[in-house]
Amino acid sequence: MFTPETRLQLQGILRRLATGQNVTLEERINLHRQADRDPTVAAWLRRARRRQQHHQLTTGQGVDALLDQLDLNDRDPGSRFDPDQDDLGDWFSGAPYWLRRS
Repeated sequence: MFTPETRLQLQGILRRLATGQNVTLEERINLHRQADRDPTVAAWLRRARRRQQHHQLTTGQGVDALLDQLDLNDRDPGSRFDPDQDDLGDWFSGAPYWLRRS
């Protein structure tokens, strides 16, 4: 759980990241630490990266904007599984802890 100040600070960093503005190394490190600890922050970070990649603002329209807002779009276009070249176990190695096999 975050304090309102921390949440607003993280969201400000994410907004700047999504719009291509400068984000310091210290801010990025703090953001990644929080994303490792909290799945909500990790989802916010994925959305910000997608918006940065697609140059899309939160007020975008269309199916891509809807998928981004629902956090259903691909994080990066090269992350799709290719059965001819990828091993399924290796492909899931970057999955969140709750998705991995125990």
